[in-house]
Amino acid sequence: MSDWKKIHLDDASMWPEDVIVEMDDSHDDARGSIQPLYDMPTKSVVLITSKKGTVRANHYHLTDWHYCYVTEGEIDYYYRLHGTHEAPEKVTVKTGQLFFTPPMVDHAMVFIEDTTFFTFGRNPRDQESYEADVRRIEMIDPNKIDI
Repeated sequence: MSDWKKIHLDDASMWPEDVIVEMDDSHDDARGSIQPLYDMPTKSVVLITSKKGTVRANHYHLTDWHYCYVTEGEIDYYYRLHGTHEAPEKVTVKTGQLFFTPPMVDHAMVFIEDTTFFTFGRNPRDQESYEADVRRIEMIDPNKIDI
């Protein structure tokens, strides 16, 4: 069953061009609502909680991409193309927003408030697969953030 980890699911032409991803309209009726997030093959789904004032990511991926959907909270998301020495751009992502990170993009997340979000990834999220693909950097110094 582990052979599924080697199946290539997509190519760059299928990825969104912007960090914040416009979602399709929800389907609403008397029972409630169904909100499509995205339609892409995915190998991992994780639920992450983060405390206000903390930093996650500070890395880039060789091949992995991820969509992230914020269910509660707010994130200052910093990103830049890997290998550039420019200051990273910042986008504030709020509850109910979906955002995307492609491979080879340095990224860091600063949590403006306690936050819960789902991450949907191209690659498996077992520790061995994850560590083989991630490269850690320090784009945002966790000791120098001011919330």
